[in-house]
Amino acid sequence: MNNTLDVLKKIYKPYKITFLKKVLILNTTSGDFVVKRKEEKDIKELYQYLESRSFSHFPNLKDEARSEYNVFEYIPSVSMPKEQKAYDLINVLSNLHNSTTYYKSVTEDEFKIIFDKIKSNIDYLRNYYEEFYEKTKKEEYMTPSNYLLMRNISKIFAALEFCSSELDAWYSMVKEDSKKRVCLIHNNLNLEHFIKNEKEYLISWEKSRIDTPIIDLVTLYQNEYFNVHFGVLFDKYLEKVHLSEDEKKLFFLLISLPKKTELKETEFRNCEQARKDLDYLFITEELVRPYYAIK
Repeated sequence: MNNTLDVLKKIYKPYKITFLKKVLILNTTSGDFVVKRKEEKDIKELYQYLESRSFSHFPNLKDEARSEYNVFEYIPSVSMPKEQKAYDLINVLSNLHNSTTYYKSVTEDEFKIIFDKIKSNIDYLRNYYEEFYEKTKKEEYMTPSNYLLMRNISKIFAALEFCSSELDAWYSMVKEDSKKRVCLIHNNLNLEHFIKNEKEYLISWEKSRIDTPIIDLVTLYQNEYFNVHFGVLFDKYLEKVHLSEDEKKLFFLLISLPKKTELKETEFRNCEQARKDLDYLFITEELVRPYYAIK
């Protein structure tokens, strides 16, 4: 970035430069700017498409003439409770999905490919935890992390059984469909990528693509399930975006998949990871259960 930084210094004449994760923040007398490496996504073209759909919740692209980097306006964020921030984010997400939704024709194999991919993941997790169970039950003295997982192994297998049953039910609903609802998805949703002051902004659009809106919901849930009450957010989303029964079923199925608890470098970290993965399972069960109870 050094050569590019030298060029940008001459153009913007910053009095302060801050390195923040994957970006540079330039503070100048004419305003503040964010410098970010270009990826395959053409951000200018994406913004033009969003504007054509009357969606403007993104930072202005100030300079895209550099071969490797884009320069965006810097947007300061107003401090607010994370629950309120998540509530505002879900409103913007609903707007994005509604503004860009359309139905595309699909081949007869498209849903089968999705089915096979999810089924393969379920089978892998089931085999992983079955092997873990058989191996661990023979240990005379279990490690604390193994003991924690063994005490809750029935919950893990129950979740896998639920996912397997729901996958079959989902596929029976969609296998003969010839169309599929898609929209522009942000595909990188978390609270850090949402900024609010006098206006709401989504940032970091480099992973965006056309796909099912369920992917954005699953990503947001998996990134923020521990920080906010997602049931409130999901109900708010459903007020604005009508999800079909098969879309809701796919969402519940995907978030209900247990995590694969992997060994870390210390037993303390193993316990921490096992507890985190189990918390995800319990929190997700609490979220999903009422929707099935109502039904």
